[in-house]
Amino acid sequence: MPYTYDYPRPALTVDIVIFTLQEEELHVLLVQRAQEPFKGMWALPGGFIHIDESLEEAALRELREETGLEGECYLEQLYTYGDPGRDPRERVVSVAYFALVSGNRLIAGPGESDVQAAHWHAITTLPALAFDHTDILRYALRRLRYKLEYTAVGFELLPEEFTLTELQQTYEIILGETLDKRNFRRRILKANVIEETGIYHTGQGRPAKLYRYRKDAIAEVKTRRLFP
Repeated sequence: MPYTYDYPRPALTVDIVIFTLQEEELHVLLVQRAQEPFKGMWALPGGFIHIDESLEEAALRELREETGLEGECYLEQLYTYGDPGRDPRERVVSVAYFALVSGNRLIAGPGESDVQAAHWHAITTLPALAFDHTDILRYALRRLRYKLEYTAVGFELLPEEFTLTELQQTYEIILGETLDKRNFRRRILKANVIEETGIYHTGQGRPAKLYRYRKDAIAEVKTRRLFP
């Protein structure tokens, strides 16, 4: 005899906060909804989970569909949102993720029928968002800033090779504060998490050394001790 389940089942979705750096500002990818509810409003990329995929598989699929990004990127589960009234269609629980992608790897474009546009928005000039996505985005930004306190996650937003100035600017943009140049350089070099490439970036002023993140560097870095 088939087993029967007497309790209603909520729908399950994933929503993804995708951060990148563009034009010396932190940006997030938003999609414009083509259908109700909230038709025409901007929202975070996301969607319903397929019956045969895991949470992370669903998040990676949505990331691929909305950015065209193939291959590895930084993806971390953020929080689970389950307020009964968060979606007017039905009872929906959403598992939120945040992703970090380097700006030189991006190909943004809508990939689903309920999306009519996809654009990068500076976090300082965001439109009103559908559902509870403003709350999700705020929490993701707070998590990103907290992670700079104790991990090397900032390297995920940089190209493979970068100058020390670009590295410092990345942290300053995310934290929203100015870091002391001399202390930053002394401590990041002392931490032994980056290495010289032997190549110089040429442009205005003196050529600048290019560095890369060491593949064998420790994952956890006390960045607040490095970058006070």
